[in-house]
Formats: sequence, structure tokens, C-alpha cells
Amino acid sequence: MTPDAIPLSGPGFGIEPALLYRRMRREHGAVAPVLLEGDVPAWLVLGYRELHQVTSDPVLFSRDSGLWSQWDAIPDDWPLLPMIGRGQPSILYTVGPRHRERAAVISDALEAVDATELSRHAERFADELIDAVCARGEADLVADYAMLLPVRVLARLYGFADEDGPGLVTALNDMIDGRRRAFDGQSHLATSMARLLADRTARPAHDVVSRMAADAGGFSDEEIVQDLMVMMAAGHQPTADWIGNALRLMLTDDRFAASLLGGRGSVGEAMNEVLWEDTPTQNVAGRWASRDTRLGGRRIRAGDLLLLGLQGANSDPRIRADGTALTGGNNAHFSFGHGEHRCPFPAQEIAEVIARTGIEVVLDRLPDIDLAVPAATLTRRSSPWLRGLTRLPVRFTPVPAR
Repeated sequence: MTPDAIPLSGPGFGIEPALLYRRMRREHGAVAPVLLEGDVPAWLVLGYRELHQVTSDPVLFSRDSGLWSQWDAIPDDWPLLPMIGRGQPSILYTVGPRHRERAAVISDALEAVDATELSRHAERFADELIDAVCARGEADLVADYAMLLPVRVLARLYGFADEDGPGLVTALNDMIDGRRRAFDGQSHLATSMARLLADRTARPAHDVVSRMAADAGGFSDEEIVQDLMVMMAAGHQPTADWIGNALRLMLTDDRFAASLLGGRGSVGEAMNEVLWEDTPTQNVAGRWASRDTRLGGRRIRAGDLLLLGLQGANSDPRIRADGTALTGGNNAHFSFGHGEHRCPFPAQEIAEVIARTGIEVVLDRLPDIDLAVPAATLTRRSSPWLRGLTRLPVRFTPVPAR
């Protein structure tokens, strides 16, 4: 690793990572040397073509974390372990035919979600959350709304009781942000999933977990629990940030003023622009080189960790030469990944329904909503993986609950 590797953390990254990505590209090109917490070296793939190459070649750039050459230097309490994975029987680190079999089980379980039922759950939970704040005339659309909605819907689809939702939110946030409570969050989520799986194995119902248990294809309970954890984590926090980032855009950009006044034509455009310009999943860990190779002019050694710089690739000037925002039907972004380890299509559709419903319920119920603080004061969570607001304070004319 080069001596000028850039930390993938700190104030510069947390406040405005786009500036850091541009600096990395200017100084290092499409593949930049970075340091994770504890000065752990990795490569951040920022180039659109390079990221396409990495995600299209699962043999050379493997998802098998056991290949990592740095394991001897990683302490057992490294806070990023829940998101990197060592010895986890998860689909994230399974390769080859076994991965494809597990991916099919997940896709089938999600594909069977009834679209009408999904929309009904999303709208009901969104209305309940708005009911809790609508009479106040003010709210934090992150803490009071976006951070609560996706997990409520997903928990219902999976088979959890509604009261389990708040604990799952806390656990997921702790695990994903990779801080001091990462292991506590991981433990809570694993215990909750194992308990639900055992219950649904004994008493099947019409839900995702029951379908996973019935169509396990020879997978162990531990493997199913790990896959359910991945699905919940990937489905909740990025969707919550998609809602928050899209609402921020619509509240601060005059191009979307019509939507705030009752129109709906630009909600989809705002959502798509966020996936290009302010994607919730900024970086993904990762891929490991199975042999020495070259990528983006860099010499990559066997066992090196490559992080997928989704936002960096989305903003690659080689494909975005004019720098204009992409709000139309262009879906060639990397925000849902690419290749055989991409987010399953049924999961993408579920996330879009939840996010769109969440945004539209806000606009329906609070038509004169306005940002309550200067846009420049809005801050983001500090995470190397996800980009979401810490808060989104708004004000509006108080209205009665439904």
C-alpha cells in the first residue's frame, strides 16, 4: 500500500465525501489507496469502468473474505468486523454455485411478497408515524419518521411483531455504523432472527421467514439467520436514508417545489437523482483479489481488499462529463450493486415501494412542510459505508391525526 493512503473516515469524509472522492481521483486515479479504522489498508474503486470490471469477475475479485491478507493484523474487537465478516456463514461471503443457490432462495422468498399487501403496510405505518407528530407543527423527519418506517414494514413482512421494531432499528444502526456498539447491535439482531426462525419453523405463516425456512435447500439455521440479517440490514438503513436524502433534496431544491405543493410527477425523479448524486450506500466491503493483477493502473496483490466505491463510480467524470444531474429514467447507477452479488431485484422493488410511499405520505399529510433550519447546517452520520442525515427538522401547520 502506498504511503499517501487516505483515511476513509474523519471530518472531511463525514461532512462532504464527494470532495474527498474528487481529491482521491485527482491524486490517485480510478483506484485509490485508503485506510480503514485502525490504519487497515484497502483499495477504494472509484472508477465506473473499474467497478464494473470488479463486480463482473467474481473469480478474480472474490467475495470470499477468507482470502484477505490482513487477517493476522485484525483484532477481535475491530468495530468494522460486523460489516467485513470473518467466518460468517452469510451469503455475502459465499461464492460460486452455493451463492447462486442461496440467492435464489432469498429472491423467491421476497418475490412472493404481495405488492398490494406491501403498499398497504407501508402506507399504514407511514400514516401512524405522521399521526404521532402532525399535531405538533414540527418534527425531525429522520428520527421521527425515516429511521422508523422501513424496519416497521420489513419486520411485518418477515413475521416480527410490531413492538420488535424499535429494538431492531437501534441494533441495525449500531451494527452498520461500525462504532463502539457494533457488536451489541449484531448480537441483538442475530438473537432476534434466530428466535423468529425457530418460531416459524415450528409454526409456519405467510411471511418471508416462513418461506425461507421451508425452502432452505439444505442450508443450516445459522446460514438462514445470517441471510435474514443481511436482508434486514440491506433493506432498512439504505431505504431510510433514501427517504431522508430525497426529502432533503425536495425541501432544498426549487426544481422539486411542485411536488411540495401537491404534485407527484417529480417524486420519482428526486428518488432517482439521489441514487446518482447522494446514494445511501456509498461504499461496500468488499472484494478480495484471488491473485496478483492490475486494476486502474494499480498493482493489486493477492489477498488485497477492494472496497466498492458506489458513489465515486456514480460521479465518475468519464461517464458524467457535463456534470449534470441525472433525474430521468437513467438507472445505470451502481447504487444497488452489480453482478451476481447485486441487491436482488425483488428487494430493490420492495425498497422503492417503501421509499416512495414514505415520501408521498409526508407530502400528502403535511402539504406546507418546510425546512426548519438552514440547509447548510444539516449534518450526516459518520460512517464509511452509508450516507444519511443525522436529523431533518421541519415545520408545518399542525393538523389532526387521522
